[in-house]
Amino acid sequence: MRRPLALAGSAVFFVMAPGIVAGFVPWLLTGRYGLPITSSPILALLGALLVVAGVLVLLMAFARFALEGKGTPAPVAPTERLVVTGAYRHVRNPMYLAVLAIILGQALLFASWPLAAYAAAALLATYAFVRLYEEPTLSQRYGRQYETYRRAVPGWLPRLTPWRGESDGKTQ
Repeated sequence: MRRPLALAGSAVFFVMAPGIVAGFVPWLLTGRYGLPITSSPILALLGALLVVAGVLVLLMAFARFALEGKGTPAPVAPTERLVVTGAYRHVRNPMYLAVLAIILGQALLFASWPLAAYAAAALLATYAFVRLYEEPTLSQRYGRQYETYRRAVPGWLPRLTPWRGESDGKTQ
């Protein structure tokens, strides 16, 4: 896929998937963000940091898919190459973790139990999707390269040191 098309497809998918899951649904659950911000400055700061960090990780991951992988995160237009750089050197699912961070950040920011419950439901749904669809699909698409990566990089709890693939003496 050409880079301009990959960028455009990624932008559309950004709005359609994380935009709805981490933006529109929380907007609805909070009454259009009508809830007051928490009275705890620590929770407000932590929530805001989670939202900002999540958005930044998402933007960088989407850009990597388009520019390095020459595709999109959307299953209908996957990357030509397996993306294992940036945040992907620490954890296999940075996009999902970023979306969950955004939702959890909003739950803290607005002291919203419905958003916290939604974050838990989103985590369970995401985990099931990854295990039942995404991992088998990536394994089939990228074969040994993905299996090597999957064994070296955890799915949900980031490793402290970045995986270096071939530079560690391992193959990518």
